[in-house]
Amino acid sequence: MKNFIQKNFTIIVLVIALLTFFKGCSDSRRLSKIEKDIQAIKDSTYTKEEMNIQLKISGLEAEKRMIRATDRKILDVQRENEIDTEIKKLNEKMK
Repeated sequence: MKNFIQKNFTIIVLVIALLTFFKGCSDSRRLSKIEKDIQAIKDSTYTKEEMNIQLKISGLEAEKRMIRATDRKILDVQRENEIDTEIKKLNEKMK
């Protein structure tokens, strides 16, 4: 066994180097695929500021639904108009 290793040492080292190289190539392909997946996730999620704007819009829409559910008239119509303008402003910030 010792003689075999001594005679074929360069071939053994070359084979080990090639196997390591091929494994490294497959790892880099997997990493590039993972990077693409992470980028897609980042693109499809909200930033903190966008999330805050979305929460404000949801709160204003809930308030508007609550106003419509009650029987009040004049003051609530004015507030509904204010809510609509606030929602428009927030939607413009999102763009």
